[in-house]
Amino acid sequence: MPENIQPKTAEKSSPAAAPSAPVKSNSPDSPEVVNRMRRRLIWTGIWGYLGVNLLMFLRYFFPRALFEPPTVFNAGYVSDYSLGVDQRFLQSERCWVVREPGRLFVIFAQCTHLGCTPDWEPSQNIFHCPCHGSEYDSEGVNFAGPAPRPMDRCHIILDPSNQIVVDTSQRYIQDPAAGTNQFNDTGAFISA
Repeated sequence: MPENIQPKTAEKSSPAAAPSAPVKSNSPDSPEVVNRMRRRLIWTGIWGYLGVNLLMFLRYFFPRALFEPPTVFNAGYVSDYSLGVDQRFLQSERCWVVREPGRLFVIFAQCTHLGCTPDWEPSQNIFHCPCHGSEYDSEGVNFAGPAPRPMDRCHIILDPSNQIVVDTSQRYIQDPAAGTNQFNDTGAFISA
């Protein structure tokens, strides 16, 4: 036998020398834990996105509706008003009831400059817009400030029981620049 060749002998394998299977580590820095957290984060984002889209889809079937108060209201009887400007409907209907000798009319409380609500100054007997200084007399006709024309008047009639019925959606205007004057039209005032 050649000297270089050695007979095969069974070697004893020790547990330290044997190749070991990979040990799973549960430490927060191990790649498996990081990958699991990354997958969970991605799936959470996907389901969140789909959930928000589902809510937007369902919202489509419930349209947004603007519920406004009715524009027609009863203002009582002519005898309920004394001479001058009455402010009882300013908050609820945005208008003033004005009674003068021989007639009664309703002014819509909106400045013709930018749409602000003017204040009634009883000591000066004028309407004064606090935003830009427009001033109106007790009939709603402008005389100072940037307002281009008088305030609008609302449609007013007497019903069969002699109650005043006001419609704020139908208005009468006076515009000297355009040569329009609807303040004396039927419906712009009632005889009182």
